[in-house]
Formats: sequence, structure tokens, C-alpha cells
Amino acid sequence: MSEKRRPPIVGRYLQEEVALATRNSGMPLEALRYDVTPAGLHYLLIHFDIPEGDAAAWRLRVEGLVSHPLELALADLRRMPTKTLRVTLECAGNGRGQTTPRYPSMPWLEEGVSTADWTGVPLRAVLQEAGLKSGVRELVFHGADRGFDRGIEHGYARSLEPGEALHDDVLLAYDMNGAPLLPQHGAPLRLLVPRWYGMASVKWLERIEAIDRAFDGVQQALSYHFRASAEEKGIPCTRMRVNSLMVPPGIPDFFGRRRTVDAGEVEILGRAWSGEGAVRRVEFAVDGEWQDAALEAAAGAHAWRRWRVRWSAARGAHELRCRATDATGAVQPLEAPYDAAGFGNNAAQRVEVTVR
Repeated sequence: MSEKRRPPIVGRYLQEEVALATRNSGMPLEALRYDVTPAGLHYLLIHFDIPEGDAAAWRLRVEGLVSHPLELALADLRRMPTKTLRVTLECAGNGRGQTTPRYPSMPWLEEGVSTADWTGVPLRAVLQEAGLKSGVRELVFHGADRGFDRGIEHGYARSLEPGEALHDDVLLAYDMNGAPLLPQHGAPLRLLVPRWYGMASVKWLERIEAIDRAFDGVQQALSYHFRASAEEKGIPCTRMRVNSLMVPPGIPDFFGRRRTVDAGEVEILGRAWSGEGAVRRVEFAVDGEWQDAALEAAAGAHAWRRWRVRWSAARGAHELRCRATDATGAVQPLEAPYDAAGFGNNAAQRVEVTVR
């Protein structure tokens, strides 16, 4: 890592950070109005290049410690029993750009989250057909994208322990919102791991490898760990922390995005989610005065939950905030939890408004 990229960084964004922000894209917060995020608005985090793919020639290999190695075409998978799940995905680095000092990577503010309907084959069915041998410790999922990170050349790959991989709702997904995957979303096939941060849902999946050891790939062993300092081994990022966002009310300033709202009754709409447990409560605050929002029925075990509240907007400058609580009792913090790599920032959202 070059000296100018060595964390922590305080101050202006680096050119490299700006370049990442132009390649990747967040979901506009007004798209929180949609129960299902349109594919073109779904957030994107792409580590390397989008691979050149040919769905007709593509094959998924299942190998390693299996009794029956497999090579499956997309047509083979489409003939198998299918499952559709509504799943919220969030980047583990969502909110990194709001922290200081910060780690030099994709400078997400809070837009790195979306929800889609994913269709595919339960991974469990494919692994059962292959027949896992005794002694399998992890399943490694290899994507077709390749590049350098931390100075190491590698193909993007992540692993799951068998207990996680064999969950009924882990999918080999080939459709998104009722249509074949777009290139940027992992076409022709991706892994879909509900309730985990998005790094686990490997895109452009081409190989599943059963191994008898802990996988030590860059994206598994070196990246995606919560760390108080860069020197720590850290704790792996797995399930999404409880979080919530609101649709910013009124109209925005083009450059600063500060909101202008007309005085009177204003409906505030938002979404809340957690990978650890169902959302049980959402609170909304105006200038530090909190009240409960109304939660709507859950749209699925793995999808965000809509909430609403009425605000009697009085003239002047105000700060709006929201925070969620999940079934484990976890509550969003008011300030960003520090992490050396900027992972897991689930601080309560702030929206500054002027009421006229």
C-alpha cells in the first residue's frame, strides 16, 4: 500500500476514492419508496472488472472433497426446482465515507443497500447432488473476476462453513426481479447469502470447491474483518447489523443535498433491516425528540421492513434522525462505531431540513 493510501485518512477524498465512486453506485435514497429496488437502481460494489461472460458457454464446476464432481450448464440449473426470495443486501462498507479518520476504499455514505427478488436453485440441492465427503470444513465460492488487492493478485473468492452453505435459503441465483441477471449483478450466476453483508454473495460464480481447511484467500482472511486497529486479526464480517434509513423529505439542493420542506403535515417513509433478527421497533426524531414510527408487516424473512411516521413540520432548521431495534435487542448507535477499515457503520441517519 502506498504511503498516500495508508490509513487512517482525514480530509479531502483521494482521486482513487473518487474513481471508485464513479465505477460503483449506490441506491438513491428516494428509491426506498420501492418495496423491491429496480435492477438499475440496486447498489453495486464491483471489486475488479466485470468479466466477459457467455451464458451459453458458461459452466459451474463443483469439485474438491465431493463424491460426484459436477459441471453444470445454466440450462441444467434452470431445470432444477427453483426458489424465489426477497432479500436485502448491504455492503459491509456502507457508511465508510461518513467516518473520520477513514479507510481509503469505496467512500459509501449510506446508499450501499437495496432489496431485490432473487430466483435460483437452493445451493443445498447442488451440494447434495455432488455429495460432500466427510472432513469438509469450508465451501469456497470462486468468481470469474480477478485483480489486485492489498498488493496480491487473486480471483475474488469467499467461503462458508457447511452449516451456513446448506441453509435452505442460500441460492445459486440466475434471475433478479424476474429477469436474467444483468452483467453488473453477476450474470449468468451468483451466490446469494441472505442476511449476510453483500461480500458473501459472490458474483460471476464459476466454481465451488469443498476443502478440508480454513480458506485463506485475500477477501476471506485479510479483508472484511471488524478491527479497532489495522494490526489486529479482527472479527469476520458476517451478518448485517441493525440499520434503517428514511426517504429524505421535500426537495434537495443540487450540490449540498440539504432538504427544503413546506410547513405542515409531512409523511416520512423509511426502511429498516437486520441480519441478526427481525426488526421490532423504529424510532424517529426531530431535533433529538424521539417517537415511535409505525411498522408495516414484514415483506419476508430476509427483506427490509417499511415504516412510516407523521411529522408536523414547523418553520426553521431541523435535524431528522431514525434508528431501529431488532429482536436481539440491538439498537443503532447515535454515533458511528469506529472501525479501522470502515466496516459496519450503522449509526442513526441524519437528515438536515429547512422548513419554509
